[in-house]
Amino acid sequence: MNHDQTTTLQERILHAVEKAAPIEIQGLGSKQFYGRPSHCRPPAEILSLAGHSGIVSYEPSELVITARSGTPLAEIIKVLEEHNQMLAFEPPLFEGSGTLGGAVASGLSGPRRPYSGAVRDFVLGIKCLNGKGEILSFGGQVMKNVAGYDVSRLMCGALGTLGVLLEISLKVLPKAEHEMTLLRECNHEEALSLIDHFAGQDIPLSAACHHGRQLSLRLSGAKTAILNASTNIGGDELQEADKFWYSLRDQTHDFFTQASPLWRLSLPPATACLRLDGDAFIDWGGAQRWLKTGEDAEQVRQLCEAHDGHATLFRHDEHATEIFHPLSPGIAALHHQLKQAFDPHGILNPQRMLAEW
Repeated sequence: MNHDQTTTLQERILHAVEKAAPIEIQGLGSKQFYGRPSHCRPPAEILSLAGHSGIVSYEPSELVITARSGTPLAEIIKVLEEHNQMLAFEPPLFEGSGTLGGAVASGLSGPRRPYSGAVRDFVLGIKCLNGKGEILSFGGQVMKNVAGYDVSRLMCGALGTLGVLLEISLKVLPKAEHEMTLLRECNHEEALSLIDHFAGQDIPLSAACHHGRQLSLRLSGAKTAILNASTNIGGDELQEADKFWYSLRDQTHDFFTQASPLWRLSLPPATACLRLDGDAFIDWGGAQRWLKTGEDAEQVRQLCEAHDGHATLFRHDEHATEIFHPLSPGIAALHHQLKQAFDPHGILNPQRMLAEW
């Protein structure tokens, strides 16, 4: 069945090349909001990967799983939990409809990211269709081919502009023996100072966020180590903590309701609170700041640049145009070269990321 699916997908790409017809790659549609809005992109036919689903192989003892791109993340997570393992980068499920291909293509990671790694750190290999209809394989189930592994990582966050993901091999990790979330009451400035302080100590942090006056610190590891760390940190233990972290991962937390426009600011963790109006949610121990604001886009981006960061207009209304932070000339040239190499006809998700391609 899936061999036929691959053949069908390949034929669709070849037909698109012949007709010079753009295609829009889609899994279960959970991230359609992400990227430049549809009115800024050329009309395109949907290329659905929803039927290209299923786990190809899973070796719990080797900590490696390979699955087709249309496989729901919920299905993968369920199988891993049966062996007390996890996707350590905590990809968002977005109402349960996220797929493995979407997780890699978007490059989005959850609260554990600064302490365990990003999506790209766990991708061992991929199989994809490029914009010429060729089936390519990079990397593998183990990290032996360095060049291949680097190419695999290029697909992380490319939003399908470099290839149609077919199969992905990931490294998985054992779940922690024990977890505890502690709450401290403080303002944003105090929260950043505390996070920076605890990050420099031998404490098994696996998530740190702040909103309103609540600092939430998750500890993961051996029970003895967590109990010792909790004495050092202080505060109250959060009951049903998993629900809280899932709400942050999947953006179902109250902060994210009616969050348009919603900015995602990437900054050095210890950066002081930016002088911008609006409501902010600090995640990733300070490295990721969610901001609901009506401030001018140029002002937001200039302020982030001044602090060695960048800003993405994560959720937006129909009036938005440019979503991602402008690239420097050198990086833009590199992106253009990659696009030419993988998709010379410009048919894969054109202008999803940038107006130029």
